[in-house]
Amino acid sequence: MLLLLPPSETKRTGGTGEPLDLNHLRYPSLNSQRRVLVRELRSLARHPEAMMAALKLGRTQAGEVTHNRALTTAPTMAALDRYTGVLYDALDAPTLTLADRDWAAGHLLVHSALFGPIGALDPIPAYRLSTTSRLPGLVLKQHWGPRIAALLARETGLVLDLRSAGYVALGAAPVRAGSVVLRVVTETPDGQVRALNHFNKTAKGRFTRALIRSAPELATVDDLLAWAPGAGFTVRAAGPAALELLDDAPLVSALA
Repeated sequence: MLLLLPPSETKRTGGTGEPLDLNHLRYPSLNSQRRVLVRELRSLARHPEAMMAALKLGRTQAGEVTHNRALTTAPTMAALDRYTGVLYDALDAPTLTLADRDWAAGHLLVHSALFGPIGALDPIPAYRLSTTSRLPGLVLKQHWGPRIAALLARETGLVLDLRSAGYVALGAAPVRAGSVVLRVVTETPDGQVRALNHFNKTAKGRFTRALIRSAPELATVDDLLAWAPGAGFTVRAAGPAALELLDDAPLVSALA
């Protein structure tokens, strides 16, 4: 199986790995697109005001310009360690074992706006680029969309898509049996089902961590549905290519 995660706007700085080498990233067929974006970001970083406008950065985020200027010379670290934020805080990569990380390396993809889908342990530098960034003469949806969609269509087995809508727009997963979108919802006391925002990210992080820690062999959606209750999750079918993860955190928070 493959899990597709969104990245995070926030990232740890520093690292101990060698500078960026695109050949060390998963899916080398995307390297030509990656080179274009790296070159564009480094070029734009020579003009801080223009970069801050293109990336919609505030004055307190000026350091992101420095990160983009140093894309090819800065130290790297594994993607799973680089990303922070709500989802990745819940995933809690620093507490994973070596065996956990090995499983993640084979089953977990993070969809970066800069690098496209990369493996969990692929070495990347700190950077700033999101789905809402506007680079001169380049539209991210056009740059990535058809290529990533075609790449994901070649994957076989269970593909579980946990990405946000912005990243799905940069390359949709295939519409076929075994490829499903997982959305996080809560059920109110009157039976209404509502999608979540902040709690959505926390639940996805916990769900991903549980999969990494248990390292199950899941080949089908039915396998996933059978695994979930034993791991403490309520997951149900919500259509031919969609699953719902029920999370009661908002209700618990409201009653606290």
